Amino acid sequence: MINLLSIFTSTIPGTNIQIISMIEFIVVLVVGVIIARIARLYIRRILKDKLPGETLIAVEKLFYYGIITIAFIVALPYIGISLGGLLMAGGLLGIVLGFASQTVVANLISGMFLLGEKPMKIGDEIGVEGVDGVVEDIRVISTTIRTYDGIKVRIPNEKVFNARIKNYSEHPVRRFEYVVGIRYADDAERAIEIIKQIAEEHPLILKEPSPLIFVEELADSSVNIRVKLWAPSAAWYGVKMELLWKIKVELEKAGIEIPFPQIVVWEGKKKDENN
Repeated sequence: MINLLSIFTSTIPGTNIQIISMIEFIVVLVVGVIIARIARLYIRRILKDKLPGETLIAVEKLFYYGIITIAFIVALPYIGISLGGLLMAGGLLGIVLGFASQTVVANLISGMFLLGEKPMKIGDEIGVEGVDGVVEDIRVISTTIRTYDGIKVRIPNEKVFNARIKNYSEHPVRRFEYVVGIRYADDAERAIEIIKQIAEEHPLILKEPSPLIFVEELADSSVNIRVKLWAPSAAWYGVKMELLWKIKVELEKAGIEIPFPQIVVWEGKKKDENN
């Protein structure tokens, strides 16, 4: 009768590894792969509606291969590989890689926080790091913005996360304003009435919050009227440009002009040449 114990305790030819140790090594790896697959499915189920497709795939791979790597390290002692020397070598390598990859890790962690906090989403108009435009992609490492003049800008997530993010699309309405200068000889009250009427007649200017139109400053060359109006965020820019031109036209029709800068030169009385 074959002695199974002697078979399992015998070594693999050409090595010092026992067959049973190799079996234990393989079992640990198989269990690790199974756990990794279950974790990947679980992560996909939880995050599929919260992360963009490419980002979700990256997160799945991170957990999947991370679990397999841990299982491999745990299984190494079964085949006689000491973790002491491996950890020492890994520690030195980790120090070198740590300095080289600290920026990548910072961007990765910042990306995870951004995806969780969601201060912006794809399609939002934002301003960040001095760049204004539309969010085209939010990845784990970086965020891509298309500026209003069509330039794609990639910003590392660490900078995005630590910066002040202006989200112009988050609120459904947005305010815009002008400073309209008129001559001192013109009727400021009449100018305010004309601007109010233009605002009231426009279908996209909101009644609440109500428009604010008032004399703000008596400047050197003009009486400055401040105009503050609210419009839907989606149509904000077009309405702003449209009303600016309409205000100019209607004021000119009423004989109210926007003055040029003026300088008044006063010359004192000349002294008598005989004195």
